[in-house]
Amino acid sequence: MPVEWLCTGLRWSTAGPSVLWRHPLHGERLSPLSPGRRLGFVLGDARHCVGVRRGGRHTPCPTGASVPPAAVSAQCADCARLDRSRSVAADTMADDPRPYDVYLAWFAPGLVKAGITAAERGGVRLLEQAALSYALLGRGPLMAARRAEAVLGAALGVPDRFPYAAKRAARCPLPPRSVREDELGALHARACAVPGLPESLTVRAFAPVHHDEVFHLERIQPGAGAAVLSARCVVAGRVAAVAGPDVYLTAEDGVSVVVDGRRLAGWELGAVGDDAEMTVEVEREDGRPGGEPPALF
Repeated sequence: MPVEWLCTGLRWSTAGPSVLWRHPLHGERLSPLSPGRRLGFVLGDARHCVGVRRGGRHTPCPTGASVPPAAVSAQCADCARLDRSRSVAADTMADDPRPYDVYLAWFAPGLVKAGITAAERGGVRLLEQAALSYALLGRGPLMAARRAEAVLGAALGVPDRFPYAAKRAARCPLPPRSVREDELGALHARACAVPGLPESLTVRAFAPVHHDEVFHLERIQPGAGAAVLSARCVVAGRVAAVAGPDVYLTAEDGVSVVVDGRRLAGWELGAVGDDAEMTVEVEREDGRPGGEPPALF
């Protein structure tokens, strides 16, 4: 079992993104990811299951199971199963009394999804998903929102998910707001006209929200390579932007690397000196290795 501070990934709130840490004795801590902040760490010897967090309480993995470095999820099969046993996504919370929002989220030209989120989260779900723009369609009870999501998916041909690589590729160059707004507006109008929407769903007027500033999308450089995390590798740089789970780091010589926060979860991260050099493998956008990793400091 790990005994040091364990990274459990990124967490978004209305205040912005942070790295979440957990310690078996000291609880949880947050490290804000503000633009310009220096990050420098070395990964531990192995990646561990992060257990289950529900209702503000954390249940450690009972076996301290190992997780493959390349896995998107930082949970073992047993913990993932427990997590989904009480989950909106898995339709196991039909008795949830909270109001839910139905939204249309824009990720790339032609890639718009319909989804639902608890209204009390105030758009945080869209930040987590790295939506570049979105618009709320309506609000109502959970089952009405679920029904609306299904009706819209069938009537409009919009998916509830698609490959994450498509989201990342659309951030640079960034499509203009007008393009995103026009596509969202047209889809919102079509959605409002779809027959069969639940009567208990209160439809919202079109009011697009854009995440250019909160993600700091103007700071993302073209050709950023993806960090391939592995035991004992070093990651270092300054935060340029954060979009969904992706942290964009920039070196002093201008080299840009993107670190997937989902794959950071489960690692013990140790501190490194200001002169630490990047040793993590960097994969280019075309999927091939990027050669020698850049020296960040």
